Amino acid sequence: MRPLNPYGTWTLFLRETRRFLKVHMQTIVAPALTALLYVLIFRYAMGARSVPGLDVDYLTFLIPGLVMMSMLQNAFANTSSSIIVGKVMNVHIYLLMAPLSAMEIILALVASAVVRAFIVAVAILAALWVFVDIPLSSVSLIMLYGLCGSMLMGGLGIIAGIWAEKFDDIALINNFVIMPLTFLSGVFYSVAQLPPFWQQINRYNPFFYLIDGFRHGFVGVGDTDPHASIGLVAGATTICILACWQLWRTGWRMKP
Repeated sequence: MRPLNPYGTWTLFLRETRRFLKVHMQTIVAPALTALLYVLIFRYAMGARSVPGLDVDYLTFLIPGLVMMSMLQNAFANTSSSIIVGKVMNVHIYLLMAPLSAMEIILALVASAVVRAFIVAVAILAALWVFVDIPLSSVSLIMLYGLCGSMLMGGLGIIAGIWAEKFDDIALINNFVIMPLTFLSGVFYSVAQLPPFWQQINRYNPFFYLIDGFRHGFVGVGDTDPHASIGLVAGATTICILACWQLWRTGWRMKP
């Protein structure tokens, strides 16, 4: 059995973190600017309207969803881009040969994705707090759902990177899986406004529970009970991390 290598894990984590910090205009500033544009557009489009069925104005309802959506997308992008770049440049073999266990590598990659997601969230909130008074109902729910969402998407990014053979494969997953599930999950509206069929579909959408639980942490209202959804979200995150570990341990689509 290979001995634990905490120093190697920390080194890999630092490498992944510095990788996205070096292009901070693309990885941090751009998502914050995009969220700010969304808020400005919807502010003038929706005015002072309230969300049907919820005692909260639309802009206050929208911001947590935008923040969580950006966190999910950036966590996925961080791990998937790291692995696919290594595969395309044929340097991923060095990571496979490193004196690190599969779980140590997965933890380092996912931890970096979590850091990027939270930095993006802080950047967006800092930019928006100038224009909107954002409430804080439960910091513990914000941290819990933010952490689970970032870990889940970081893990899905690893799985996508392992499966993909070129950049187009990552774009395929992002455009036809990640984006539709994210937009369906209630970022811009209450899921209660959807027809019954789509409401039932959303019950199997983990992004719906992540965004709704995260929103509860800010505004205290939503479409589900965030405490009842914790087990589901934590279970999905655990399964995803274990799947990453198994795929990396076996070297599926990674070994020549």
